[in-house]
Amino acid sequence: MRKTETLWCALFLATTLCWGAEPGRFEETAKTPAEAQEQPPNAYRMDFSMNELEDSKRINSRRYSMNLNAGDANQIKIGTRVPIEYKQGEFQYLDVGTTIFCRLKERGGDVSLEVRSEVSNFATADQGPGPHPALRQFTINGSTVAVVGRSIVIGSVDDPNSKRQFQLEVTVSRLK
Repeated sequence: MRKTETLWCALFLATTLCWGAEPGRFEETAKTPAEAQEQPPNAYRMDFSMNELEDSKRINSRRYSMNLNAGDANQIKIGTRVPIEYKQGEFQYLDVGTTIFCRLKERGGDVSLEVRSEVSNFATADQGPGPHPALRQFTINGSTVAVVGRSIVIGSVDDPNSKRQFQLEVTVSRLK
């Protein structure tokens, strides 16, 4: 009986030691590839500049900013809603001003942007035809890969009634 007890104790001790020696038994379990990739998105600041140039010299500039997380989109809209009578006593509203939409994506180390902008304003009395106010508007849309910390021109348009040119420029900065 003494031999049997000793044998059982030895067997129990050997099993316990082998079980405890199992590689990685007490280590933290490895994360799945999906869990390893789930990191909070990087945050960025977009500084837009709508520049008006005449004979290649900047004569006016408007600045707009927004913050975005990678994979998100946002919009800036500033202006006036103008009532337009389209039937006797019935009105529709027209948005006059500036709208900038931006979607930011990260791919590897690159930051890609999709930008849509629309600018509208009333023409001055000498620019408009007839007694009713005329609206001037232009749109600049573009997709590009941006370099963080450097400005890039998304697009530019020439004013057909003058020697002026309008440019939409953006600078992307990483927020910490």
